[in-house]
Amino acid sequence: MSALEQALREARLIGPDEQCIVSSLEGGVSSDICLVETPARRFCVKRALARLKVAADWRAPIERNHSEVEWMKVVGAIVPGAVPEILADRSAEGWFAMAYLEPTRHPLWKSELRDGRIDLDFAARVGATLVRIHSATAADARLAARFATDHIFGPIRLEPYLAATAAKHADCASRLMALIETTRATKLALVHGDVSPKNILMGPAGPVFLDAECAWWGDPAFDVAFCLNHLLLKGVWRPQWKARYLAAFDALAQAYFSSVNWEAAQALEERVAGLLPGLLLARIDGKSPVEYITEEAERDRVRRLARQFLLQPVSTLAPIRAAWALEGTA
Repeated sequence: MSALEQALREARLIGPDEQCIVSSLEGGVSSDICLVETPARRFCVKRALARLKVAADWRAPIERNHSEVEWMKVVGAIVPGAVPEILADRSAEGWFAMAYLEPTRHPLWKSELRDGRIDLDFAARVGATLVRIHSATAADARLAARFATDHIFGPIRLEPYLAATAAKHADCASRLMALIETTRATKLALVHGDVSPKNILMGPAGPVFLDAECAWWGDPAFDVAFCLNHLLLKGVWRPQWKARYLAAFDALAQAYFSSVNWEAAQALEERVAGLLPGLLLARIDGKSPVEYITEEAERDRVRRLARQFLLQPVSTLAPIRAAWALEGTA
């Protein structure tokens, strides 16, 4: 009997004599995820890795499993159905189990975007759900204490994305480091930290968010910028649908900013507009570059625009969006 099987039996996820089949699932770079199948049901087990699966030496505390489970518990109470059901919490041992959501009924948003099925209503629902989470958790002192995870968010987000990129772009370094300090200092709401299309399922009732390992009490602008960044990058990956990706960008941003109620939406948008070019550049030259932009000419296009708005920051998203729409059309 494997150690995993023994742990599952001890957690009463499988019976003492019940047979199970365990197979690996595709996931991100930070965890091992497997599908467990028994005659009665199927479910997922997730285990955080101390060293992430990237070329660079990137390490993070495995206690982030606990943060992820706690984020799912909080969000499940705010937006029922927006997270998978937690079946067993063994985060103290470095793993937890959750419901398996069938891909036929819960397609991955990244796959749909890749294949040109760009649903603007769904993009708006992502923005509306995200702002609902941020609004419901803003100014909650109990959550601030529960998710005081700067020691995780720094090593898994700020350092590998913004600080690592600063080391490669000396003329942008002061701006990137200033973004880190602003983000660290802004404590307003519960943040997911990895709001990417690869972590969002298109469920029958709306978006289902996965992979909240970076959950943190901090700046909601990070979540918004992180997701909008991916919608811009998809236009490099699939240029024939660039206009549609930009329409999804608009739909998500409009749905989100129209419901911001814990601070001035203008102040929040200014922080998003500051982070966005930093994250664009980070997905080219940081520790976790996007795997689908491989041609150097394409990478240089992203660098050119990102550097422009790092060196000359703007206070709204409109100039970045407009410049991106024109990029590569000449």
